[in-house]
Amino acid sequence: MPLLLTALAVIGIDQLSKCLIRANMDLGQSIPEEGIVRLTYTTNTGGAFGLFANQALLLAIVAIIGIVVLVLYLRYLPPGSKLLKAGLGLDLGGAIGNLIDRIRFGEVTDFIDVGFWPVFNLADSSIVIGTFLIALYLLLSARKRVS
Repeated sequence: MPLLLTALAVIGIDQLSKCLIRANMDLGQSIPEEGIVRLTYTTNTGGAFGLFANQALLLAIVAIIGIVVLVLYLRYLPPGSKLLKAGLGLDLGGAIGNLIDRIRFGEVTDFIDVGFWPVFNLADSSIVIGTFLIALYLLLSARKRVS
């Protein structure tokens, strides 16, 4: 259950943040106009880092398949694997958050601009952190088995 609550929280916060950006900023606008960390309203028709631009349908299908696989995998989670569940919850929420954008708008709203990195959103951050937690869980599990 905490895994699903994590996913729902990510979806809610992600969608709220994107809604606020779309309602209060013009496309291409940055706040502040200069600086290392800014809010910059942009959209992305591709995947991470602009890969597969203008392939919203393909990316939506891939996301749906990934979400279905993840949900089916939830049945087989080992008990007590809090790190794995947290990572999966973050990944699931992030994937659904971006999928909602693709279905509603045909593109994803991005707004976190750190200057040296492509502009991203909270769903993207959730997926990166979730994947890191899953990798950490796998690493720690492998070490336990070796010991």
